Amino acid sequence: MMYFARWKTLSILAVCLLGALLCLPNFFPKSELPSWARQFSLGLDLRGGSYLLLDVDLDAVVHERLEGLADGARTRLRQQTIGYLNLATDPAQRRLSLRVRDPAQAPMAVAQLRELANQIPTGIGTSTPDIEVASAPDGTVTATLTEAGLRAKATGAVEQSLEIVRRRIDETGVAEALIARQGQNRILVQLPGVEDPNRIKELLGKTARMTFHLLDESVSPTAATPPPGVMFLAGENRAGQTERYAVRRRVEVDGANLTDARAGQDGRSGEWVVNFTFDSLGTRRFADVTRANVGRPFAIVLDDKVITAPVIREPITGGRGQISGNFNAKSAADLAVLLRAGALPAPLTVVEERTVGPELGADAIRAGVMALAAGALFVFLYMGLAYGLFGWLANIALLVNIMLMLAALSVLQATLTLPGIAGIVLTLGTALDANILINERIREEVKNGRTPISALEAGFTKASGTIMDSNLTNLIAMACLYIFGSGTVKGFAVTVAIGTIVQMWTATTLVRLMVSWWYRARRPKELPVLEDGRGLLGRLARPMFRLVPDVTTIPFMRGARAGLMVSAVLSTLSVIGAFYPGLTKGVDFKGGITMEVRTPGTADLAALRSAVGALDLGDVGLQQFGDESTVLVRLPVQGNEGGTQAAVNAVRDAVEKVAPGTRILRTEAVGNRVSDELFRGGMIALGLSLVAMLFYIWFRFEWQFAIAAIVTLILDTTKTVGFMVLFGVEFNLTTVAAILTVIGFSANDKVVVFDRMRENLRKYKQMPLRQLVDLSINETLNRSLGTSMTLLLSAVPLALFGGDTLAGFAWVMLFGIVVSASSSVFIAAPIVLYTGRNRLRPGGEAAPKPAKAGAPVGI
Repeated sequence: MMYFARWKTLSILAVCLLGALLCLPNFFPKSELPSWARQFSLGLDLRGGSYLLLDVDLDAVVHERLEGLADGARTRLRQQTIGYLNLATDPAQRRLSLRVRDPAQAPMAVAQLRELANQIPTGIGTSTPDIEVASAPDGTVTATLTEAGLRAKATGAVEQSLEIVRRRIDETGVAEALIARQGQNRILVQLPGVEDPNRIKELLGKTARMTFHLLDESVSPTAATPPPGVMFLAGENRAGQTERYAVRRRVEVDGANLTDARAGQDGRSGEWVVNFTFDSLGTRRFADVTRANVGRPFAIVLDDKVITAPVIREPITGGRGQISGNFNAKSAADLAVLLRAGALPAPLTVVEERTVGPELGADAIRAGVMALAAGALFVFLYMGLAYGLFGWLANIALLVNIMLMLAALSVLQATLTLPGIAGIVLTLGTALDANILINERIREEVKNGRTPISALEAGFTKASGTIMDSNLTNLIAMACLYIFGSGTVKGFAVTVAIGTIVQMWTATTLVRLMVSWWYRARRPKELPVLEDGRGLLGRLARPMFRLVPDVTTIPFMRGARAGLMVSAVLSTLSVIGAFYPGLTKGVDFKGGITMEVRTPGTADLAALRSAVGALDLGDVGLQQFGDESTVLVRLPVQGNEGGTQAAVNAVRDAVEKVAPGTRILRTEAVGNRVSDELFRGGMIALGLSLVAMLFYIWFRFEWQFAIAAIVTLILDTTKTVGFMVLFGVEFNLTTVAAILTVIGFSANDKVVVFDRMRENLRKYKQMPLRQLVDLSINETLNRSLGTSMTLLLSAVPLALFGGDTLAGFAWVMLFGIVVSASSSVFIAAPIVLYTGRNRLRPGGEAAPKPAKAGAPVGI
């Protein structure tokens, strides 16, 4: 209804005012804002910084638990004088096994091993052991980690690692670092402003587990294998030479009992040392060990390496000690940081690294703002000139739409990335789709002879269902992208989803309110929807042009077979091209390293290629990128994640030697595991979005419409892939986002045509299906082309001004928009025609027989 109660009007204005207030803090420094104010933050690709994805080695957690079981089993079985053989651990099977010499003692051995179990809480007052112990008739006893035990150990390891990573990074002084768990065993670290994360990677990559052990002086370190209960570890002596030590496995004092560690200099020798302090338990155990072993060497072991092994001269009862070794100021400070933060329960591996320098981030902001401004200008002018007064009102709603989007991002304290800016730019185009639908409906009702108020009512009411259907298909695509996407692509999905939800509200509610205000103030005898204005103001208030005439009778279905055949041929060629020569996979999906470097002067490509090629890292590619001083370096996957990180450091050093002063603008390093997961996630997102849309359209329409939509979407997707193969566009997470956006728009466009077909099926019950399909397409032609035009106008600036990062995204979008608009006419509609001949319109396509006199006629 065009009437708005006062409370409803106030509510709408309150939402707009609240949006303005929530958006306003983003324009002020954070230090000047009150505590309740919220801001969205800029992503690392806009302000510079480093992104690290760390993997917790759960195999090491299992190995450590089994080694602990083995050590406990030795002690307990010896105490109970139970003889045994072949004590061994099998991490692959998560099992410890041994054979008791006397099978009659097997039950005793089982009882002793069961006492080594850790109890895992399963509920209030209930628990379950983390190992299952069993015996065989031959005296073999096994202890196997249970699934519950493994899950508890893994969860504890990741949570403990998360806290320790947070402490270590806090110690380095990095401001506003983001540390969060991702998935089952990953930790995400974002470091704003950190261009070279090497030191932090080194700090995070060290387990930093410090333990104190006695040396076994009866064992020769030169022996081939250590006896049970002893391990051979390497270390450096005072002269800096590598030495081998025979270290007892038993941990006398654990570094977990440290309360503080600080770098300092020894007052006598002046060498750098680390001074540490124990808690009460550590103090007591350290005093007992040193009191009982005066005159014996005592090894301090860090991550399976002996730092120092001094001889205990006298009991140390004060809970304080000193670690000396071949330290300098930096290494002593780093060790102190590690010890203060605590030991990681398992090693961490950097499986994905993305670094963007602030210089590149500033370029990205300029590119994004320019694309946003240009897209907004183009879209605003198009809407105002194409739809007159109602188009200008839609532009006002679009400004409110952008404001509410930024307010929602602020409330969520979201991170705005470059793909997120692309999402806002695209929202400029899609947000006006609902207004175009409404305006076209109002225009139709006016031409059908309705009064102004009746035309307005009918326009908003009839368009609301179509708006809901068309936008829900886009939300389905964004949901799939968010669930299975990664990193900045999730931000893109969130931005577009928020924009879609907000624009449905602004188009159907806010614009309706503004139109009702105008109508009550002017009480016009006719609506300004036809092109007959007089004077400048009259021309601005009325539409100034139409993309196509209002009434067209184009026989689209005459080309139905040709359209399907051409589409099938193009899609077949595209599928073949996807395998041969194949898509150009980006680093996201094939793994490897991409580094963008900028030399002080003109880059010497030959010298750089020679230096990097000498590192023997595989097929290295170097190319000029942008200006003469910027070079893009591409390296293949380096085996494992550790090799990838070593390669990044090696390339950095080699480039620095050739051109001192070279800056690393961007680094992307993705390991095998992550690239496989990203590719699988991208394919699942594409597949699930198609399946979800199939069911939604089937639910809302008939199965013929659902099949037509999905087949068309698949053909659209394959042709888009063919475009990427033909022009060498990189297939990465950003282009997957573009393809999913194309799928959402394509489904949106088809739903509008289908909705008109469904309406006409009820309205013209005797019209042949072929004629009805042509009529529906002609009636929605201005709307389809209008929405395509707004999307094109918003995407073109992305292609022109968005920079290299978004160029592939924008061109895929532009191609997809053109393909989607044409496929609605030449693929989806013919499929509906051929599958619905005898179901949607009984009697097929033949014209109906003349009705008998007096017979009722369908309306």
